[in-house]
Amino acid sequence: MSRAMMLAMAALPAVLGLELPGGVGRLPALGWNSWNAYGCDIDSAKIMQAANAVVSMGFKDAGYNYVNSDDCWSSLDGRDPTTHQLVPNATKFPLGIKGIADQVHGLGLKFGIYSSAGTMTCGRYPASLGYEMVDAYTFASWGVDYLKYDNCFPSEEWVDDCFACNGDPSFDSIGKVNGSCTNSTPETPYYSVPKRPFCALEWPVDGVNYTAKYTALRFRIMENALLAQNRTILYSLCEWGVDEPWTWANATGNSWRMSNDINPSWSRIVQILNVNSFLGEYTNFYGRNDPDMLEVGNGNLTVEEERTHFALWAMMKAPLIMGTDLTKLNASQVAILQNKHLLAFNQDSVVGEPAVPYKWGVNQDYTFNSTFPAQYWSGASSNGTMVAMFNPFNQSRTMTALYSEIPELDAGGCYDVVDAWTGAGMGCKENSVDVTLAAHDTAVLLFGAKCILG
Repeated sequence: MSRAMMLAMAALPAVLGLELPGGVGRLPALGWNSWNAYGCDIDSAKIMQAANAVVSMGFKDAGYNYVNSDDCWSSLDGRDPTTHQLVPNATKFPLGIKGIADQVHGLGLKFGIYSSAGTMTCGRYPASLGYEMVDAYTFASWGVDYLKYDNCFPSEEWVDDCFACNGDPSFDSIGKVNGSCTNSTPETPYYSVPKRPFCALEWPVDGVNYTAKYTALRFRIMENALLAQNRTILYSLCEWGVDEPWTWANATGNSWRMSNDINPSWSRIVQILNVNSFLGEYTNFYGRNDPDMLEVGNGNLTVEEERTHFALWAMMKAPLIMGTDLTKLNASQVAILQNKHLLAFNQDSVVGEPAVPYKWGVNQDYTFNSTFPAQYWSGASSNGTMVAMFNPFNQSRTMTALYSEIPELDAGGCYDVVDAWTGAGMGCKENSVDVTLAAHDTAVLLFGAKCILG
């Protein structure tokens, strides 16, 4: 496809939100992805091991239903010379992608795949820039239900003339002061292209129309290609938060990455949590910020850190995509990932808004701090008000949920309270609830109906 034709496709009218048929994408996706567990070392056996584990370990019953192959599934030899279609690696996937998708579907699950809006994927496999319609058709014909679309290796003519300041890879840790980015050095989030200047230094919204820039255009071209198929495919933008996607991607995809990649370290998880704490207003039905896949089961995270990671990702209404060898999870990790109260909040069909911070805690409200992010969060749900209290310190702390500070509660009220981790009722509580937390742990409380102290 010529660049002129691609631009014409991208110029098609945008919708206010990507509302797919059958409610696909209305709620955050729940599932599993291969990358955090295996990187490029994937094959059909690993995909099916994960799919079978989703069923046998109770994840399907808990609501997880996507099984997604990430990068490195295709042949490095390139496209079919006649059809120009991507070719699966025959050694890794001897039955092809359709064969593995059929097997996943046979378990009552959905299958997802990966590509990139560039000339190569991040693993340097063939990618989709210039082949969007061919690839969308191919994915649909294979029975794909979910596309993770990355941002690696756009050709230079498709790279923006400037970027929002959070396009700097160091942004998540350097951040902003008083509403402006602190690092004014020109950067680029891409590989093998010259650096670009920042369009502006304000964050999270700087007033620039990024919808008209090439990053947004590249992702919109694939959106239009997917919508032209006779199969509904959930569209997940993995564009790393470049050019403030929270201001435009709701009309393009069902989720959009708002940061660079996660890794299984406590410091990285807290950095991403901090950035996303400022972006809650952009998440709702059919479109949401994506703070990247779950690291529960990976690295050396403590139980408390895994609880915090999962709880706040769930309450921010992020896609909950597991990324570990499920067969190696211990009972505590399975219980975290299948917590019924947090999953119910994440998947609420009545309330689309996420939980947001109501008090920062150790810092003044709205302080950007990649080590000590917002500590106090709340959100409404069909089952009541969910409150999270997060202890970022290296020592235990007693924290107080004070009703007068929580927007959804009455200051002088009495509420039945449930500990979301244990499911145990805490009784009728008036005015406040105190909880003692270990280092890096998060308490999650569900405030139900009002009650009368007896």
